Amino acid sequence: MKKILLALLAAASVAAPLLAGAQDFSAKPVRLIVTYPPGGGADLMARLLAPKMGEALGATVIVENKAGASGQIGALEVLHAAPDGHTLLFDASSFAVNPSLYAKLPYDPMKQFVPITVVALFPNMLVVNPSFPAKSVQDVIAMAKDKPGALAFASSGNGSAQHLAGELFKQRAGIDMTHVPYKGGGPALNDVMGGQIPMYFANMASGLPHVKAGKLRALAITGSKRSAALPEIPTIAETGLPGYEVYEWNAIFAPAGTPAPVIAKISDAVQKAMQEPAFRERLAMLGGEPAGYAPDAAARFVHGQAALWGKVVREAHITPQ
Repeated sequence: MKKILLALLAAASVAAPLLAGAQDFSAKPVRLIVTYPPGGGADLMARLLAPKMGEALGATVIVENKAGASGQIGALEVLHAAPDGHTLLFDASSFAVNPSLYAKLPYDPMKQFVPITVVALFPNMLVVNPSFPAKSVQDVIAMAKDKPGALAFASSGNGSAQHLAGELFKQRAGIDMTHVPYKGGGPALNDVMGGQIPMYFANMASGLPHVKAGKLRALAITGSKRSAALPEIPTIAETGLPGYEVYEWNAIFAPAGTPAPVIAKISDAVQKAMQEPAFRERLAMLGGEPAGYAPDAAARFVHGQAALWGKVVREAHITPQ
């Protein structure tokens, strides 16, 4: 009995600082490690959230950019930190793609990280050059079936969100199209606007201004519902491919082993920060939708995304550039 009591006391002494951490974040700053360079969409979302998230936690939240290797550099930074809620990962869709895209990762994203919340969802849109004869998704499918492989679509690179959206489209429609990877979304968009290549699954933030200006024509949205930014444009699911649903997204993760009360406290703080009008207005301008999933829902979403894109990567034999 004495040994059991001593063991319980020892366990309590270890747990106490962690539980205290769930209640008090004021002792040191929270580092929010963004896996993309400054100025991008993920960086913007993190910097919009950080001040109000810090207020809710009673802490200073510092955004740090650790870009490179498709998010691996930032992920390793967080993985090697203490699992106490003071070093967090702000990542994007590639988090769920990397396990199937790379033969050997230096970590297991699904086991060594815990999703805290999915912050936002960004549907893509299928855009074409204004002179392209197809006026609908069904027209695109008919053209591709008539001449397999003749129709091409651009992407920002092998394994990119735009590439995966196109490959899933091909698989669901039962068609063959030629993928043309570019080194970044800017050159891909420019060539679609210039007529060198007909189609691109653009993210809303980069494609929307060109659609509004008449330099691109939007055929469909990849999300589950129409976008408030382009309410007249149908979803791909509406136009003949039920169940087709593709998003780019941002989520916050902690190292595995972070206590559940700490995860819950951070999740609550993010929810509060997301209610700020400035955050929601900026998100709407980028064509995004607030998610704000609780930890359990975030875990289901991330694991579902990993399963979806793992299947697409395997069937399309996609490898990194």
